[in-house]
Amino acid sequence: MVKVGVIGVGSIGSHHARIYSDMEGVRLVGVVDTDLSRAQDVSSRYNCEAYSNYSQMMDIVDAVSIAVPTIMHYPIAMDFLKNDKDVLIEKPIAQDVKEAEELISEAQKRGRILQVGHLERFNAGVSLISSVIDNPRFIESQRLSPFSKRGTDVDVTLDLMIHDIDIILSLVGSEISDLRASGVSVLTENIDVSHAWIEFKNGCIAEVVASRISPVKVRQLKVFQHNTYLSLDYQSQEVLCLRKVKNKIEKQLRKPPEKEPLREELASFVECVRKRTRPLVSGLEGKEALKVALMISEEISKEWANEGQLRQI
Repeated sequence: MVKVGVIGVGSIGSHHARIYSDMEGVRLVGVVDTDLSRAQDVSSRYNCEAYSNYSQMMDIVDAVSIAVPTIMHYPIAMDFLKNDKDVLIEKPIAQDVKEAEELISEAQKRGRILQVGHLERFNAGVSLISSVIDNPRFIESQRLSPFSKRGTDVDVTLDLMIHDIDIILSLVGSEISDLRASGVSVLTENIDVSHAWIEFKNGCIAEVVASRISPVKVRQLKVFQHNTYLSLDYQSQEVLCLRKVKNKIEKQLRKPPEKEPLREELASFVECVRKRTRPLVSGLEGKEALKVALMISEEISKEWANEGQLRQI
């Protein structure tokens, strides 16, 4: 029986608690939130203990999910790693690359599991489209959301775009040769809309758009490769494939069996904890996605500086 806890039970963490509570071979022993009443509400729903300080749960867990504001990812994760606990951190892994590298080093030194919550890796549509991608030449992604206060403590590059960055890096499998970006702040002091153009050493190009100021929610990935066009709707998990075969275009719409990505992600984490195997999205993949997201934010900040705009970082 793997004993797990959840640190931070807001909109995301409460779902971690829900899933762990009915997962076979797992015991949800406690939830933590600085708002104790919120923790108590979640604990009453899922039959576990409620705490206001994560240190109160340190000695009773084997592993934890950390779903707190980004600024707290590093200190909390480091505490659990140093106490020989396995850790899943919601994306992004940390505030900066240095923090990410220190977490990775600590996990490796102690033989602990360090997984980063890049949820879309566990989207059934991503698994399907990945199986038919071969040497992609151009990739487009759009991730648009109506405005919400959740996640506005960081740039949209770290809140939303980082999902697509991680997916694109995994599909392309090549180093970046050039990166350009633009963006604007609209409703917060951080970047709310971002547009990035990424060129890879193998010749692939990716155009990545993210916005948290949209009237509709859009989650879409398009991949162009020799004789083939692929389109994924992350929300429906459907994949459209247009393929040229003997001078004709064949069309195929495929929808894999519907699965809840978060449940798949947490099940994979628990399996890694049990078998001591490397996560699909380890700290290393989390660091690379963070690195590119920060590069995009930095490019936008330079653009703002050239235009005489003020940016607090």
